[in-house]
Amino acid sequence: MKKARMSLRIFLFLLTIALALTASLYLQQPGSVHAKETAPNGPITGWQYLALGDSLAFGYQPNNDFTHGYADLLAQRLQNEGLSEYVNMACPGETSTTMNGQCPRPKLRKYPYQGSQLQAAVDYIKQHHNKFSVVTLTIGANDVLPFINPQTCQIDDSSFNSALATLDANLKDVILARLTEAMKVNGLKSGFILVTNYYNPFQNICPKSLPYIETLNQHLANDVQGVGFTVDVFSAFGGEETPNQHICTYTWMCSEYHDIHPTDEGYKVIADAIDPVSLAARK
Repeated sequence: MKKARMSLRIFLFLLTIALALTASLYLQQPGSVHAKETAPNGPITGWQYLALGDSLAFGYQPNNDFTHGYADLLAQRLQNEGLSEYVNMACPGETSTTMNGQCPRPKLRKYPYQGSQLQAAVDYIKQHHNKFSVVTLTIGANDVLPFINPQTCQIDDSSFNSALATLDANLKDVILARLTEAMKVNGLKSGFILVTNYYNPFQNICPKSLPYIETLNQHLANDVQGVGFTVDVFSAFGGEETPNQHICTYTWMCSEYHDIHPTDEGYKVIADAIDPVSLAARK
């Protein structure tokens, strides 16, 4: 009888330990959706921010200040939320075609890489597959803006529409498709893409260009649908209201440079527009 009682006590003791260990292991499991996704060599640990696109993503300003772009500001904010890595591969002058070819101005890049920006981004994401990826993308303006003449306000409709068709094919079928595939880990999505639309720098001097920029933005939204999120920079810069009082403060258009790129204030406005979309996408 004593031996039976002893065996029962030992059994209950071991059972208690086993249950405690099981509970401990359960409580140690990460609670976020992203952490549940598993990479080939282990669980997702931490996250990274990758900025892609043209001169706006690069943070270009005509006064040669390239350190206050929207991506730089966003990275600073995300570091307070646990961001571990920030890489800006954007290339000034980039189009949706050159993004899968060669950077037009490689000497201005903030991050060195060989070949196309798209391939470099895909390689980087795959090489850092244990990190959740936040990707911002600004592309398309350089595809269509050459067909808007700000001196005469003439617009080449045929070339503009042809460029839009090329942009749609490049963005939807190549750029977004490859980035989305690169972010899959064991069949699960381990990141998201935020695509910014565009303000109209010519809005005040060439009001009839407004519907063309709105058409560009609609195409971007259609291309991104289902695979990413659109950030409405157009509305953040004042939207359709013409004359648009923000053009002179958010861009360099009214300065001695007469340049279409954002000022420090303009880049902050873009970062502010991205913030809530990024937060919603991470929930």
